[in-house]
Amino acid sequence: MVWLPTGVAFTQYFYSLRLVSGRSMQPTLNPDDSVWRDIVVFDHFSINWLQQYERGDIVALRSPHEGKLIVKRIVALPGDTVKTLPPYPDAEVYLPEGHAWVEGDEPFKSEDSNYFGPVPLGLIDSKLSAIVWPPARFGPILEPGTGKHRPQSGPAWRRERDSLERDKRRQSRVTIGSQVP
Repeated sequence: MVWLPTGVAFTQYFYSLRLVSGRSMQPTLNPDDSVWRDIVVFDHFSINWLQQYERGDIVALRSPHEGKLIVKRIVALPGDTVKTLPPYPDAEVYLPEGHAWVEGDEPFKSEDSNYFGPVPLGLIDSKLSAIVWPPARFGPILEPGTGKHRPQSGPAWRRERDSLERDKRRQSRVTIGSQVP
C-alpha cells in the first residue's frame, strides 16, 4: 500500500501503458498483419508539464463528442491553415490559438477533426512514446522514412512506402503559419 500512491502519480503525471484498439491509426498502430492489439507507452509529462506539441505526434485525447479517450496524429497547430477532408463542411480551416487539428492515419476509418473540427489543446492527455507489444514491433514510433533498417521488399516495404505517401499527402494539405511561443 505504501507504493500505491507513487504508482498512481507516476501513471497520471509521467508515463502509462495503454492498449490501443481500433483501426483508425492503421498501419502505424494495429496493422492488419498483426494478430495482436498494440500496447503502447504514453508520455504525460511532455504534454501536461512541458506543453510540447509537434506536428506528427501521435497523441491520446478526449473526444470532443463522446469524452472517451481516442488516439490520433497532430496534423496542424495554432496559426496553421488546413485543407479539410469530407465530411467537414468548410474547405479550409485556420486554427486559432490553443487548438490543434488531429487525424487518424486511416482516413476512411477515423472519426477525427474532419468530423468534429479543431480540438482544444487542453483535451490532449499524452503523446505516444513507444510500442511495447507485440514484441516484433517493440520500440519508438519513427517518422516515415527515418527508420534505421529500410526494408527492400515485401509487406514491410509496402507499409513504409505507403506511410511516406500518406505523410506527403497530409503535409501538402497544411500551410504552416507563424507560431506564437
